[in-house]
Amino acid sequence: MFHGHGLAYNLSPPLTAKTLNHSPLPPMAILSPSVFLNFRGDQLRYGFVSHLLDAFQRHGIMFFVDKNEQRGKDMTNLFVRIEASKIALAIFSSRYAESSWCMDELVKMKKCVDNGSLQVIPIFYKVRASDVNRKTGEFGEKFWALARVSSGEQIKNWMEALECISGKMGLSLGDKR
Repeated sequence: MFHGHGLAYNLSPPLTAKTLNHSPLPPMAILSPSVFLNFRGDQLRYGFVSHLLDAFQRHGIMFFVDKNEQRGKDMTNLFVRIEASKIALAIFSSRYAESSWCMDELVKMKKCVDNGSLQVIPIFYKVRASDVNRKTGEFGEKFWALARVSSGEQIKNWMEALECISGKMGLSLGDKR
């Protein structure tokens, strides 16, 4: 199933007007992704994330991946997908903090966590959780470079979201996993 500019998959039988009308769930529940993936770049898209998505497909787990959103455009569609999701995976990597989009998505995810509508699982991909939380190491270098060209309120929101999400129980994946 293709939604908007990103991809959302559901391996259930094809949806038709008949199946939508006879479903016990409201249509938005059927069409909404269960898992939102938040990550940075091709480094992950064609490696770790592609394996994760393959596993999701095999197990019938619905998910949303920002594939075709145009940079610099309105992020409303992405925020709607985050709000519609039950779980979000924040996949932190050394290049994650280069992206204001990733950081803004993380802020939205934190807001949803704060109101109880979303569970976020951090995944630390070849980066230490402490570097993400404290904004140190290679992750911190990228974060502070982005902060230099950003506004004070935006930086404050990013820092709060990083501290909140990176402080949750998550997974750490090093070079040998």
